[in-house]
Amino acid sequence: MHAVVIHAPKDLRIDSFADTAPAAGEVRVKIAAGGICGSDLHYYHDGGFGTVRIKQPMALGHEIAGVVADVGTGVSHLAAGTRVAVNPSRPCGICVHCIEGMRNQCVDMRFMGSAMRMPHVQGGFREYVTVDASQAIPIASSLSLGEAAMAEPLSVCLHAANRAGPLLGKRVLVTGCGPIGALMVVVARYGGAAEIVVTDIAEAPLAIARKIGASQAINVAKEAKALDPWRAGKGVFHVLFEASGNQAALVSALELMRPGAIMVQVGIGGEMTLPINTIVAKELQLRGTFRFDPEFELAVRLMGDRLLDVKPLISASLPYQSAVEAFELATDRSKSMKVQLTF
Repeated sequence: MHAVVIHAPKDLRIDSFADTAPAAGEVRVKIAAGGICGSDLHYYHDGGFGTVRIKQPMALGHEIAGVVADVGTGVSHLAAGTRVAVNPSRPCGICVHCIEGMRNQCVDMRFMGSAMRMPHVQGGFREYVTVDASQAIPIASSLSLGEAAMAEPLSVCLHAANRAGPLLGKRVLVTGCGPIGALMVVVARYGGAAEIVVTDIAEAPLAIARKIGASQAINVAKEAKALDPWRAGKGVFHVLFEASGNQAALVSALELMRPGAIMVQVGIGGEMTLPINTIVAKELQLRGTFRFDPEFELAVRLMGDRLLDVKPLISASLPYQSAVEAFELATDRSKSMKVQLTF
């Protein structure tokens, strides 16, 4: 079969790839759609991020959905023809963190399309993937496979919202409006936030933010003073979802947060230097958020019940044979939000 494989920065190829029959407890899925994530773009442009680097050819992709093609022995809840979203996480289930219920912190996690371990865990941009049956989550008949492939980034945002706590009636600030920032708007609106303000430095993603429920969408490169109303007193926002991974975005948000506010760092960038005295004096709570666990099935259910709509975020779908074109398009924030490959 074919797979979309990264060999080195800017060296993305359509390679032949081994097709594995399902063993006991596994299913083989014919992939239909796969979304290009920010981490995929880091592998494509830079060969990795932080200390994580490509050391061997690796199929990219972890936002995937398709149709069960074959079922291994012992699998009774799935059958050929079942439409599924594929959870890219496979925690070990036996380490201390898994036992404590923090499976997203598993010390032996196998996460699809990740170069964090050697050998690398191959990703889902393939014609077929064979996974543990627990990773294949059936989807509603009303849900398209493209929408189902959004379950993974939506799960990230649902987990971030869980880290923030109740959002009902809260004033929420989202900094950075890429796919994750935009999905944070969707989740915050669903969570009952009274006001959602989004910031970015590009117009196109802000326009989408307005369409999907943002109360205000502000270009901070052009309208820095537009945030002045939220600087009143010691600041007014109850919750921050920092989705850009940029130090300047996090630091500039501090003066907008009310005392005791919760700041959830969703975006991953380089290391940051923070004004600790401000955080201490305002008793701000800075919380990390990493991947997801039960939120994956929740994401599938919320989309299937039409409680959350991710369709406005899918800006383009290209055949996997045009992967380089798709990755370049996904890089251009003026033209795309979420670009997906079709198989």
